[in-house]
Parts: sequence; structure tokens; C-alpha cells
Amino acid sequence: MFKVAIVGASGYTGGELLRILLNHEKVEITDITSRQYDGIAVHKIHPHIRDSNLIFKNKSVSDLDADVVFTATPHGTSMKIVPDILETGAKVVDLSGDYRYHDRAVYEKWYGIKHSDNLESVFGLPEIYRKEIEKANLVANPGCFPTGAILSSYPLVKNDLVDRIVIDSKTGVSGAGVNPSSTTHYPNIADNVNPYKISAHRHTSEIQQELHGFDDVKVSFTPHLVPVNRGIQTTSHSFLNDENIDITPEELKKLYEKEYSREYFIKLMDDGEIPHLSSVRGSNFVHIGGFEIDETGRVIILSAIDNLVKGASGQAVQNMNIILGIKENIGLTNFGLHP
Repeated sequence: MFKVAIVGASGYTGGELLRILLNHEKVEITDITSRQYDGIAVHKIHPHIRDSNLIFKNKSVSDLDADVVFTATPHGTSMKIVPDILETGAKVVDLSGDYRYHDRAVYEKWYGIKHSDNLESVFGLPEIYRKEIEKANLVANPGCFPTGAILSSYPLVKNDLVDRIVIDSKTGVSGAGVNPSSTTHYPNIADNVNPYKISAHRHTSEIQQELHGFDDVKVSFTPHLVPVNRGIQTTSHSFLNDENIDITPEELKKLYEKEYSREYFIKLMDDGEIPHLSSVRGSNFVHIGGFEIDETGRVIILSAIDNLVKGASGQAVQNMNIILGIKENIGLTNFGLHP
């Protein structure tokens, strides 16, 4: 059995990590840390996690006993503790934004935080960077919006079909984290669709990093908050370049099949099918559909993920499996909770 620890296990992503890892046949959880809830049984904070005998501890990261440590800590906190964790010989999957960028200056611009180290990390999107993840000591788990957006657009930019992508995403309220605010207060969310950070959401830079490098594709992104607990529904509007204006939907679908046919967690919808949030809720799967092209040369691709699973904790476990050299889908094979 491999030993794993979770630093900052009291939030939604920490709860999801516990839910998944407690049913994982190859690992045992040795430590879960929280300064706020030191000494408190896990079910007092995560009421769905019962019979685990786990207790939160305010423990130094240098004292963790683990082969892999998940850092489910706020932006700006991970960079302060990850170097010390790596010194113990453990490998790290970081769920914050601290290590997602190739250029630390981009991180500092979008997060408004000075970065404190130059550790090498791998962007933890297995469907694109699996070989790099296998050899990594530090994996930066992608953000929830970028996961659905990048995977739905990657075949287009890889094959140099488009020169501009406009991404519209609808997210559940759990993406805002466990601490409530006026924005996530029920009366302000119910019966509403609320766009926010319309042209300046920090995940824009993450999506741009992974898609912009292909012949300088221009990427725009706007998120919306919708009254559901879990899930991100993304609609990507991509505009064909002049060289590929005559591509057909059938040819487009074949490119996606070629790219993702061996990917366990990516499911391509049949013609006429639409990805639904309920179909991926609670699962690590990505549903991608649409594959339509209108008369202006606009390609419409849709994707659905669970923001707490494939968009966070499930993908982190997927990355852990790759790091440990075990089967990639262990602990993650359950389908979505539909209806």
C-alpha cells in the first residue's frame, strides 16, 4: 500500500479527496491536516465521511509520512510549504494555482502574489501530459474551468483548425469553495444566472497558456454562476481559419475520436447528444459533444465535468495514480449520479 496525506483537508476538495481515497485499493491515508479543526473527527466537518477513524491534525508538513501529498491549500499558501514537503522525499500534487504556470510572471500578474520559488512542475492534465507526469515530483493540478475548456478545444488547436476561441462556462456554486459569501448566498443564486469577472477571470490565463501556444490562437473566456451544487457546462465557440473553412462535422468528429479514443475518462457523445451535468456528477469523466459547424465557420463544442472531481480532486487522484505507476483509473471508475 502507498501512503498518502492531505494538507488542508477541511474544504470541499479535501472532502472529495477523502471520499475517493478511502475507496482506493492501493493507498492508505496517513495524515489529514487542518489548523482550524485540529483534533476534530473528520465526520464532524465532512458528514458523509463515516467510519474512517480519521482525525484532523495541525501537523508540520515536515512530519508527514507519505509517498504522495495532496496540498489542497489556498493560492499563495502552497508555495510556502511544497518545498518542505519535497524535502521529505514525498511527491506532491498541488490543487492550488501556485505551480500551474510556465512563466511565474504570468501567475504574479493574475493572482497578485509574488512567487517565492522556482521549482519545476508539470501541468497535471493527464490526457495531454501523461508522460511528463509519470516522471514528475511536483504536479500542478489544473483549475476546474481550464480542465473542461482545454480538453474540449485541444484537438482543434493541435490540428491548426482555428484562430480564435470564445469560451462560455456555467459552474455550480461549490466551485466558490466552502466559505459562504454574499455572491453565493442562496437568495442571490436561486433562479439566477450570474456572469462574473466577465473579461478578467484568472483561469483565462491558464486556458491561454495551454491553447495560445498553437499558432497564437486567441482565447476569450467568461464564466457564469448557476444554481446547482456541482458541475461545469462549457460551450466553446471556435472560428475556423481560412485554410480549414470547408471541414465537415464528420471530419471534425473523427479528429476528436483519433485524439481521445484511448482516453478512459473522455467520452464523446453520439450525434445529436448533448453533455449533461447530471451524467458526470460525482465522476471523473468528461463528456464532450456538439461537433457542429455553422455557416459562418463557427465550431460549437460542448463539455461537461464535475468541478470537484475531474475539475479538482478526482483529477488529482488520477495524477497520483500515474505518479505511483499504478492503473490510472483505480478509485475513479464510478459513473455519474444521473438523475
